[in-house]
Amino acid sequence: MVQEAEKYKSEDEEHKKKVEAKNALENYVYNMRNTIKDEKISTKLPPVDKKKIEDAIDQAIHWLDANQLAEADEFEDKVKELESICNPIIAKMYQGAGGGDMGGAMDEDGPSSGQRC
Repeated sequence: MVQEAEKYKSEDEEHKKKVEAKNALENYVYNMRNTIKDEKISTKLPPVDKKKIEDAIDQAIHWLDANQLAEADEFEDKVKELESICNPIIAKMYQGAGGGDMGGAMDEDGPSSGQRC
């Protein structure tokens, strides 16, 4: 039994990494979607920027639906791609708002944490 467990350990670790990467992308997409739907933030975003984020989110959701079996690095690349669109827009919005409090719309689990927008 021990030998069998060792045999499948690397497969289990690879699967875990894949699931975590997929979950990270899904969380990011849905947190960002909720963020831009928040009235306090939505009203501060120029319509062009809001549309750009919405389109990127829609594309990411469609990609996720079509690529449920993608590899971990593909999910990670998709997160980076989405961040490259969202980060500058959200940063510009905060700078335009004077960096003030957004009413807690972006909490520690939301797009503002870590690598997120």
